[in-house]
Amino acid sequence: MENVTRPHSSYIPHYLLRDDPFASKLSREADIVAAFYICIIGILSATGNGYVLYMSIKRKTKLKPPELMTVNLAIFDFGISVTGKPFFVISSFSHRWLFGWEGCRFYGWAGFFFGCGSLITMTMVSLDRYLKICHLRYGTWLKRHHVFLCLAFVWGYAAFWATMPLVGWGNYAPEPFGTSCTLDWWLAQASMSGKSFVLTILFFCLIFPTGLIVFSYTMIIFKVKSSAKEVSHYDTRIKNSHILEMKLTKVAVVICAGFLIAWIPYAVVSVVSAFGEPDSVPIPVSVVPTLLAKSSAMYNPIIYQVVDLQRSCANSFCCKAQKKSRHFRKSRFYTISGSVKDKAPTRESHM
Repeated sequence: MENVTRPHSSYIPHYLLRDDPFASKLSREADIVAAFYICIIGILSATGNGYVLYMSIKRKTKLKPPELMTVNLAIFDFGISVTGKPFFVISSFSHRWLFGWEGCRFYGWAGFFFGCGSLITMTMVSLDRYLKICHLRYGTWLKRHHVFLCLAFVWGYAAFWATMPLVGWGNYAPEPFGTSCTLDWWLAQASMSGKSFVLTILFFCLIFPTGLIVFSYTMIIFKVKSSAKEVSHYDTRIKNSHILEMKLTKVAVVICAGFLIAWIPYAVVSVVSAFGEPDSVPIPVSVVPTLLAKSSAMYNPIIYQVVDLQRSCANSFCCKAQKKSRHFRKSRFYTISGSVKDKAPTRESHM
């Protein structure tokens, strides 16, 4: 660090200001509340995503290509719940981080890896929706091995960027409140190398994927407005497939919106911490976006259950309607057949 130019030579990161960087800066009551909150979030997230994975394993041979992306998203959400939440809960109850620098780096790596993997998976889902809605012939050649290639890219992409701080470019450091760890955003104020690291991470792991998601769904909205005439020229099978794709797209939009709503406040606070004035973000303010971001893995199973509930309600409604229509047709059949039988003797006498 002595040979690196420092734009803020007097700046010292918060974790170097005290002898114990892992001591909690919050009150004990606030730590206990945060621990209970994350404990509930972690249990719901692990249970929900675990159930999604269990049901996927039971019907693994019947999974369609888009469903494989949903399974991959559940894997990342389950991973962040199992590897990250216990560290935070135990440390919050203890009023300090208990796992030292090595545990801090692992916790930061796991959070960044699974969070980045979730975002890139959603980016792939949005591109899949865009191609299927805006280019109807795309779905005819998409096979399972294409999806597996995309998922391999997602895992490699997330692993590459998450591992860079462990090999010397960037770092993982304690959060300002002490009981959690994250990317060392504060390196941007300490050196040019740190600033280039933060800018690169922001572009490739936040701005670029989010831009693709926004582009995909914006193009879908424009396409839907002008697709009624185009779809009407296709046969009934393609029309029904297009309607199904639109329903899947709505689910994907809700999932991506929930993820971005949970993570954007944390991203804003991180950017301000990296490029704003030192200590420009008060410690109590920095806690809320962190807790909101940690809840993102809980939303997707709830969305899946709501969709399944709507589907089951729709199916039950359709079954009732079919039973009514069968009863109506049966009663009409008996009425018509009865009238025919009544008229049969007169017709025979007339003949």
